[in-house]
Amino acid sequence: MNHTAEPLLICDLTQSYAPHGGGGIGTYLREKQRHIIGQTPHRLLQIVPGPEDRVVEQGRHIWVEVGADPVRGSPNYRFIMRTKVVREVLEQYRPDLIESQCPWVLPWTAINYRRAFPHTALVAGYHTDFPNAHIHRVGSELFGEFVGSGLRRLATSYAQVTYREFDRVYTLSAMMADVLRGYRVDHVDVMSLGVDTALFHPGRRDPAFRAGLGLTAKGPLLIYAGRIDNEKRADRLLAMFRRLPPALDAALVMIGDGKLREGLRDEAKGMQVAFPGFMSDRTALARALASADIYVSAMADETFGISIVEAQASGLPVVGVASGAMNERIVPGTGLLVGVDDAAAMAAAVTQVWQGGERETMSRAARAHVAGRFEWQQTFEQLLGEVYPRALASARQRNEKGRSTVGAALSLLPGVKIRQAGR
Repeated sequence: MNHTAEPLLICDLTQSYAPHGGGGIGTYLREKQRHIIGQTPHRLLQIVPGPEDRVVEQGRHIWVEVGADPVRGSPNYRFIMRTKVVREVLEQYRPDLIESQCPWVLPWTAINYRRAFPHTALVAGYHTDFPNAHIHRVGSELFGEFVGSGLRRLATSYAQVTYREFDRVYTLSAMMADVLRGYRVDHVDVMSLGVDTALFHPGRRDPAFRAGLGLTAKGPLLIYAGRIDNEKRADRLLAMFRRLPPALDAALVMIGDGKLREGLRDEAKGMQVAFPGFMSDRTALARALASADIYVSAMADETFGISIVEAQASGLPVVGVASGAMNERIVPGTGLLVGVDDAAAMAAAVTQVWQGGERETMSRAARAHVAGRFEWQQTFEQLLGEVYPRALASARQRNEKGRSTVGAALSLLPGVKIRQAGR
């Protein structure tokens, strides 16, 4: 590992943070803070949206919330438009490296800051293939396929221009790295996220968990944890549940928040389905996962799937869809994959896992697949030992090239002498 010799001020910059109902980015920011402050000499500046401007400094950790309005339809999330405030924060603290973790607005705040302070290294986390997962999907639903495809082309051009400006880009799967290379962005690393395998453990199973939710079914307890919205295709899980054989006597728990939650809860009245909301207490979430029998997800555009590896660490087989990063997370013997939006096939897969006699074997295989392979320690060792040093080296080369170019141009001017180093 080529860790940097000198302590750095590292900055996380993202729109994709929510204190309640947040997903993988929120987990990543918390785990990164714990690692940086607990195991390195570096300082960490984290800039996120919040209800108002707020700065909290605790030793080597600086937490900055920039006041922003809620995102329509996703009230747990906010969107920073006051980039001047972000720029002022950056100029106040002068980070050595900025890691951008979302595609909109803030990457260009970082890029423009770097142009004024060229020593700054820029790293981008490409967590979602937004031209397809967001722009094309929503555009096609609202305006039809022709317009959706046109918007995707525009978003692809934006991605190409934006991510070429970064010194290094990391993705969370080999599939996503191939997507970026297709966008002619080649300076890409593949990095796995992690799971706390001591926290998420089969030993946290609680037989009283099911009854505590008011569920009386005696068959398999299915569980999902994540945003309950259109992007996650949460409604497909309820459609799947309706297609399960009544004799299976199954129950379903959907943990999380989102704009589909209230509507799905109304649809599920009288069914063995519980919506306990978002669990901010990670120990409570670990108990919930370990107390279930099968993890289910219909998300077609998963870029890594922290919730999936947390479920696997908890000893759960996974029934998902053969799309996105699920193809990499759910290896043979740890669960089953079906076609996207095929509720009947998903119901059949759940039935097969429960009745096929391999559930216990899948449970052990899922835990073994994650333990020692997807640990946060490994994530941040790779980030600090490989990704960041490459970005810093790229920044140095960029600055040296810039100085050489300026020097060569000046040497052509009459009467200008370039003083050599050391003289």
